[in-house]
Amino acid sequence: MRKIKILLIEDNRILRDGIKAVIDAQTDLKIVGTSGGNHDTLLQARSLKPQVILIDLGLRNENGLRVVTTLTKELPQTKVIGMGLIPSQLDIVEFVQAGAVGFVLKDATIEEVLRTIRSVAQGMKILPPLLTGSLFTHVVEHALRKGKGTLPNAVRMTKREREIVVLIAEGMSNKEIALRLNLSIFTVKSHIHNILEKMALHSRLEIATHSFENKGL
Repeated sequence: MRKIKILLIEDNRILRDGIKAVIDAQTDLKIVGTSGGNHDTLLQARSLKPQVILIDLGLRNENGLRVVTTLTKELPQTKVIGMGLIPSQLDIVEFVQAGAVGFVLKDATIEEVLRTIRSVAQGMKILPPLLTGSLFTHVVEHALRKGKGTLPNAVRMTKREREIVVLIAEGMSNKEIALRLNLSIFTVKSHIHNILEKMALHSRLEIATHSFENKGL
């Protein structure tokens, strides 16, 4: 079996050694080089030509964004995965624009890390579920700044979801909405969950507020 070749860029030696040990224990993965994020990182990447680069986005001695930009420009066939604590919305967008195709939170499980590496190596783009909401929020905000309409107009919702937004704005409970629309409470909750995700909101109150501000959907 041909192993997926990985270059690990992490300036914390304990983490670097630990990650290397875990990955090298896999039958299909191999750390072909490690770097503390110093000046030899690019030289290593050019020489080793790894399939995947795992890089700490919070390098002490280097600008992680600049490193990712350079790596993806010089090695377009190599997939870059960023590692770090929960980044801001802007961080996520900037690293995606720089060419990163995956993110691993530092509190992720070993299984999540390995799954991300394997998925990215196969051509997938991976964001942890915790980050997708932040990325979606930024995309919506970007659309609004570009003058593409109000939030409800920038978000695609089904006819049923729009009906539920109106009923929430009228102060109806989930049970009342279910009775009005002849739906199960579970179905109503599912629709509300989708609405919150699409609108990047966190509560029924915020849904009602946006509905009033935008005079319905």
